[in-house]
Amino acid sequence: MSKKNHTFHLVDYSPWPFLGALSTMILLTGSLKWFHLNNYSLLTLGTATVLLIMFQWWRDIIRESTFQGLHTIAVTKGMQWGMILFITSEVLFFISFFWAFFHSSLSPSIEIGGNWPPKGIYPFNPFHIPLLNTIILVTSGATITWAHHSLMNSNYTEALISMSMTIILGIMFSFFQAFEYTEAPFTMANSIYGSTFYMATGFHGIHVLIGTTFLLVTFLRLMNKHFSNNHHFGFEASAWYWHFVDVIWLFLYISIYWWGGN
Repeated sequence: MSKKNHTFHLVDYSPWPFLGALSTMILLTGSLKWFHLNNYSLLTLGTATVLLIMFQWWRDIIRESTFQGLHTIAVTKGMQWGMILFITSEVLFFISFFWAFFHSSLSPSIEIGGNWPPKGIYPFNPFHIPLLNTIILVTSGATITWAHHSLMNSNYTEALISMSMTIILGIMFSFFQAFEYTEAPFTMANSIYGSTFYMATGFHGIHVLIGTTFLLVTFLRLMNKHFSNNHHFGFEASAWYWHFVDVIWLFLYISIYWWGGN
């Protein structure tokens, strides 16, 4: 910082954006090979390279924000706005799925018999696993808020306890959703109902896995005292993302499971 006359962070040259894009392409190609040829060798390679680059890229960012002291107030403000815009883009991403669902359900076409759900589709009971998962996510929203307030009050013990509870609840949600999929009486190929259901709930499930990983990294950083009560944007970003996951699930539960299944 002594060599600069500004408060901004000019990022050094890094190989991770290019290698990250390359590994993601390998992961996508491996997924296609797995889908069509039932061969997951390339998928395994893509997954391994993505995880390796994630670890090294995040390691560099953590070093910049802690030991190197490059994340000043001005830099943090910029990252906060970046996270807000990112979550906004994610909201618009899910709006497209809700649009497809409501377009098909409010005016069912003649190809599906003019009924919703289409004939032969037996939707999930919204008061079984979906309700349980709703309770789990709402509870996790409360525990992550508890962790945030504990950190702001420099109570690291309570912050660690509540963060671990949030991570456990996220894992429980993913477990129950996977169980629900294995017991599903319909597939993605069963008319527009199956397509919209699995696209919306499946992408939300992926976001839960990403959010759980985000929280786990934040938990490890919290254990290593990387956050203070006034400098903890990494924690805030994970909490914001988790609250976004919570809110999207409430809309999914009310519209797709509860209203759309009746």
